[in-house]
Amino acid sequence: MAFVRIDNRLVHGQIIETWLPFTRARVIVVVNDALAADFLRQEIMSLAIPAGVRIEFLPVAGLLPFLTRTPGCDDALILFSNCHDARNRLRRGFGFTALNWAISITPRGKSRFAPMWPWSREDECCLDFFRDRGVRLDYRCVPSDPPS
Repeated sequence: MAFVRIDNRLVHGQIIETWLPFTRARVIVVVNDALAADFLRQEIMSLAIPAGVRIEFLPVAGLLPFLTRTPGCDDALILFSNCHDARNRLRRGFGFTALNWAISITPRGKSRFAPMWPWSREDECCLDFFRDRGVRLDYRCVPSDPPS
């Protein structure tokens, strides 16, 4: 089963050094409309990917078709930059039972409910959507943090 994470930084050191070994993923799927169209940023992020790990940059609407036609993605690490995109994919047929949320930057208009999580009313509604559908929510930045 794929490991699904919301992290507005997408590919960065914690992903490569902690989450990739923790999940044992051989494929990282970055789901973000802006990044899917930005080949320079893709190249820069790809430089950090270890040998033997594949990375794909997809628009939000491209996730399900990609997973359907690509074998070997059952153990992928799937990265969304925001809750809205992850909710959109769940509504459109991408099923997952757990969601890891680890955003560390507080945008304007958001407060923190915990040291590392910016929170808005929209985020709260989005996460209620997941809870109402039985998706287990996991708030932690790195695997060694206790799940909360």
